[in-house]
Amino acid sequence: MSARKDELAAVQAALRAEHAAVYGYGVVGGRVGDARRAEARTAYDAHRARRDELRRAVRELDGSPEPSAAAYALPFPVPDAAAAVRLAASLEERLAGVYADLVRAADGARRAAAAEALR
Repeated sequence: MSARKDELAAVQAALRAEHAAVYGYGVVGGRVGDARRAEARTAYDAHRARRDELRRAVRELDGSPEPSAAAYALPFPVPDAAAAVRLAASLEERLAGVYADLVRAADGARRAAAAEALR
């Protein structure tokens, strides 16, 4: 695989993960409780922004951005605030893996953005 194709594949993987994170944070926000709702909203907005950035990156690499699914399977039931916090942690853990892959596959500004997303 060429470096450009590797980068495109890594960007698409990050885009898929951000689609799932946006969906997941919708669930988190609905269950997390008032004390942490603002925090969930901030994360939701950040993931939407990264998703939109990744869509642009796919186009810059001459690809077609993968659309989001209508729904995503959650890794476990989320009946309450404690489970919502665990879901948020699970989403972030998954994202860290795909952004680490993107750091390896990209260079320049895209690599820097992926490294920033890891933080």
